[in-house]
Parts: sequence; C-alpha cells; structure tokens
Amino acid sequence: MSAMDPTEVFRQEASELFEVLEGALLDLGQRPDDRELVDSAFRALHTIKGSGAMFGFDKVASFTHEFETAFDRVRKGEIKPTQELISVALAAKDYIRALIEDPQSTDDIIGEAILDDLKRFVAADMPVALEVEAPPLAPAESKQAGWHLYLEFESHILRNGSNPLDLLEDLCKLGPCFVVPVTDGIPFLDEMDPEDCYLKWDVKLHAACDKDAIADVFMFVEDEMKLTLSPLEHVEAPAPAPLFQLLDEEPAIAEMAAPVVEAVAELPAAKAGPEFEAKSDVKPDVKSEVKREAAPARREDAKQERSIATVRVQAERLDELMDRVGELVIAQARLTQLAASGSDLSIKMIAEEIERLASSLRDTTMGARMVPIGSLFGRFRRLVHDLSRDLSKPVEFVTSGEDTELDKTMIEALADPLVHLIRNAIDHGVEDTATRAASGKTEQGRIELAAVHSGAQVLVTVKDNGGGLNTARIRAKAEEQGLIAAGAVLSDHEIHQFLFHPGFSTAQTISALSGRGVGMDVVKRTIENMRGSIDLSTRPGQGTTVTLRLPLTLAIIEGLLIRVGEGRYIIPLSAVEECVELTAEDERSRGRNFLNVRGNLVPFLRLRELMAASGAPDRHQKTIIISTGETRVGLVADQIIGNHQTVIKSLSKLHSDVTIFSGATILGDGTAALILDVAQLVAMAQSKVEKQHISEAA
Repeated sequence: MSAMDPTEVFRQEASELFEVLEGALLDLGQRPDDRELVDSAFRALHTIKGSGAMFGFDKVASFTHEFETAFDRVRKGEIKPTQELISVALAAKDYIRALIEDPQSTDDIIGEAILDDLKRFVAADMPVALEVEAPPLAPAESKQAGWHLYLEFESHILRNGSNPLDLLEDLCKLGPCFVVPVTDGIPFLDEMDPEDCYLKWDVKLHAACDKDAIADVFMFVEDEMKLTLSPLEHVEAPAPAPLFQLLDEEPAIAEMAAPVVEAVAELPAAKAGPEFEAKSDVKPDVKSEVKREAAPARREDAKQERSIATVRVQAERLDELMDRVGELVIAQARLTQLAASGSDLSIKMIAEEIERLASSLRDTTMGARMVPIGSLFGRFRRLVHDLSRDLSKPVEFVTSGEDTELDKTMIEALADPLVHLIRNAIDHGVEDTATRAASGKTEQGRIELAAVHSGAQVLVTVKDNGGGLNTARIRAKAEEQGLIAAGAVLSDHEIHQFLFHPGFSTAQTISALSGRGVGMDVVKRTIENMRGSIDLSTRPGQGTTVTLRLPLTLAIIEGLLIRVGEGRYIIPLSAVEECVELTAEDERSRGRNFLNVRGNLVPFLRLRELMAASGAPDRHQKTIIISTGETRVGLVADQIIGNHQTVIKSLSKLHSDVTIFSGATILGDGTAALILDVAQLVAMAQSKVEKQHISEAA
C-alpha cells in the first residue's frame, strides 16, 4: 500500500472546509446577526490559510490572508453582511478553491478584482468618525487595569500552521504587554522534537479591554491551548516595548521569570474568569517539580483519541472491499447449496455459521459505504442562491432528512438529476414576483428538498410552491412534435410523462438554463440506471412535487429467486408486495390479463411468453405482485424458489438493448441468473393495457 500524497490530503481537507465556509456564508445571508456563523467562516479561512502555507500553496495563503483582513470588520461586528458582500465572499471562496484544485486555470487579475470588490463593499458603510485617531497611550507612571494570562499551547500547534509568536504579537496590539516565556517544559536536546512547541508564556496585558477581545485573538486555536485568565491589579504599566525585543533580552527574562510565574501561582482561584477557567484545570506552579514524562504521555493520549475518531480511507479501497465481499457471498451460496445436497450435519453447521458471518460482514461493509445525503444537499444551497439572484426570484431553500444514508455511488450518481430538477423548479415552477403577487402568494418562492427511508428504498423529493404544470401546454407541445395524435384520450399523468421525452421542452426561448429539452430526459435515464423510478404530481397554482424512489445500494441486494421454464431470474425484493397463486379462473381469461386481488384489478405479464420459455408450464403457477410508485403489476412464474442474496454484476454493452434486465448474478451452483428490471416490466404492462383498451374501444 502506498501512502497518500500529502498535498492530496490537503486538497481533500480543504474541500471539506470549503463546504463549511460556503454553508456559513449562505447562512449569514439569512441570519446576519449570528456570531457563530462569522466565527465558523473565519475558522475555516484560517485553517485553509495555515495549511496552505504549510503545504507550499503560497498564493492560497496570501489571498486568504487578504480575504480575512478585508472581512475583519464583519468579525468585529462593525458592519452587517449584505447579500452583495456575501456574493463577493462566495466568489472569493471559488477563487481559493481554483487556486488549490487547478492553479493553472486562475489569473492574478481575477483575484485582485475580487479583493477590490470585497474591500469596496466592506468600506462602503464606514463612518467618518472612525477615522479620528485613537488617543495616545497613558504614560508609564499612570496606573491602569488589565489582564494576567498564562498560555499553554498543544505541542502539535506548529504542525497545524499556527505560530504562537504571531498570536502574541496580535495580543500586544490590544495594549502594552509584558511577556515572559516559561521554559520549564523544555526537554533535553536529544529528547526534543523540532516540530513540537514546548514553551509556555506568562503575559501581563495592560489594557482596559474585555474578555471577548482576548478571546478573538485565540479564537482559531482555542481547542489547541489552555488559557488561564484573571484580572490584573492596578500596577504601574511598563513602557511599551516590542514583543520580540522582550523575547531577545535573555538575561533580564531569566531574572524576572521566577518572581512573575510565582506571582501567577499565588493568584487566588476566585479571580479567574469563569469562561476561561473551564478550559484549564492545571494551575502553574514553579515550586513543584515538573515530571517530563507526564506531558508527552498526555499528548500521546490526546493523539490516540483524535486518531480513533475518524479514519480517512480512499474510496477505491472501499470499492475493492465491496467486490471481495461480493465474491465471498457467492462462494458462501455455493457452500450452502453443497451442504444442503449432502447429509453431513457438521458441514451444514459450518455452512450456516459462514452464512451468518458473511451476512454480517456484508452489512458492515455496506454500512461503511453509506454516506449521509446531507453531504449532497449542501451543494445545492449555492445553486439556489445563484439562480435566485440571476433570475431575480427570491427563493427560500429548505432541506430535511439530511441524516438519511445512501451508498456513496448512489450519492455521486444522484447529483446531476437533482441539479436539473432544482433548476427546472426555479426557472419553470416558481413564478416571478409580479405574478406571485397577482396570485396572492408571498413574494418569496420555496424549494423543498427532502429524503426519507421507505422500506428498502430512499425517497428523495423536490417540491416547489410555484404555479404547477401546465397540462394543456404540455399536450399541445406533444401534438406539435407528433408524439400523440390530436384528440387522443390521455390522462393527466400520461401527458406529464412527455416531460421526460428526449428533446421535449415547453420553454418559449432557449436560455442558459433551459429550452433544449435535455434536462428531464437525463433525470429519467439516470434514475432508471440506478434501478429507481420517478413519480410526478402537481396541483395547478400550488406547485409540483417530483419524487425519486431509489434503492439503498447498487452493490448487493436481497432478491427473490424464481424459475420460468428452465431459466432462473431474480426480482429485487424491495419491489415485491406479495405472492399469490394463479387460479383456474385467471388461466381461462387469457384475453384479459387481469388479476382480481381482493377486489382490485391488477394487470399481469406471463414471463413464459416474455422469455419464450420452452416446454409445458407448471400446473400451479405463481404470481408475484410488484410495484413501482402507485402502479402494481403481476409477474406469472412457474416456481418461487426463495430469498437470495444477490451480488449485482453489470451486463456487457452487447446486451444494452435488452431493457427488461438490469444486471445479472451468479448462483450457488455457478450458473448465472438475470435480474429483472421492475420499472421496465411495469411500463411494458401499462403499454399492454393501453393497447387492450384501444382494441376494445375499436
């Protein structure tokens, strides 16, 4: 196994930080007073800047630093983030992403223009009063209140791109500081790790600032340090001196370190600020002996806890693991079949134990591949934001069910269909402001994206509160393209299905968003390739809902094994509702092809006829009732063999025109069984029923 490229690790981590940053910026547009969002955005920016500098992405570090500087007034609460400012900040985020993922495609001029826009929006509201110079610092002999700080950073802080000296320099900007390094934690030279930080600092800050101002200095490293803070008594403030000058005056520091740190140890605990004391359970005490082994042990424990939390694994390795589990399931099925054909009880017991273990390993492996669909939903917030701005349609984007899990391959395949559905919902579904006002609706449109588990399926819905589908317009367009004859009797549901026809569009003009008739066609083909289905419902004047029904995974499924003639086939168990026997009355009504299931007429297909099976049918044939959406169809087979763990294998390109099969699997005896495509069989049954109605009407 080869180790991952460190720069690739940085790119992956930066991608996650970009999602956090984009989410925080978009939320700021809705909640401009939320301080947590501002801090979250700045933490992401600061981490990107530090890590970028550490991995040699100097342009990223430089641009992000300028971004932070320009956005600093928002962090300080001096201005509120406007929609224009959020848009420019999002453009800056896109530019940083491009600098990391494809530096050759960027241009410095673009970055400079973005920063100029950012500075212009930030400085637009600056009042003139802020330009008045601050009063000079009090003379050295005056008495002034302040804070006593004791800083202890985690040893790995340097590796994360943070520099304690930079933080101390920022602290000195609040007012005169007296800084003393505490060196009692420095090991012997042969025990020292040059990448670890061993120094602590004792600081007296002579400034009448509040705790929040100090917290802002350390906001990006608060989880990587211990800070003890207490009010400073009124003492003579020293004359301001540069921080690094103080650090370089070694003789003076050596003389002053002991009494200063001793004074810190004698401070009463009651004076410590409650906000900061919670983070520090260790009081500095230079009188006690320092055990050099204690700190490294604590650091090692902390590292182990962090390493246990999450492990980053390449997706290719998960795919390879899933393939191996699939082969194991096939081998286990063969062992079970061999054990069943013999009489050795010990072999049967071992076969049952291996079947149990293989099933457990399959579930565990599939669980490792499961990803919350919220990781996909978050991408569309930016899409809605940009479309809302470009089309001048205020749109509220609401998501639910983000914790619903899907196989990672399903998540990847689902991205494009949802993009098309959301674009259509905003462009075609949500009306413009004037039309909504005339209809008595709120000015702001609404797009809802939701996911929920339903048995062995996941339902993903895209719902808008627009004007709904114009059925008459869709029908007119279908007649114009020759898809139906003029005056043909069709239900609204059947008319709406033309939206998924290749090249079909009701848009009056072709734009960058729509008009070419490829969007919904792509959606249907992609969803059907995922063995899913689409339901479309609409209410005139109230909106449209598109529901995608998807299986949990595309790798291993539970299937129902059946026999038709000499051939064996698999039906996905998630689509099976029930199994009934084909009665003699149903056999006699060969012209009708309908079953009476508890008073409901259900059309059925004879798989022997469909597969052109040879030989006489079994005397007692079985009917498997399957469903997709609200449509139910019966499949007549000779025998139902039973449940089967199905490892899905793709068919070759030579079989691409055989639409009723979605794949194949290998059975326990080594033979292949084809997997039936439920959506195609249901469509075939519907077409057969329509033809029968036409013939009866004639």
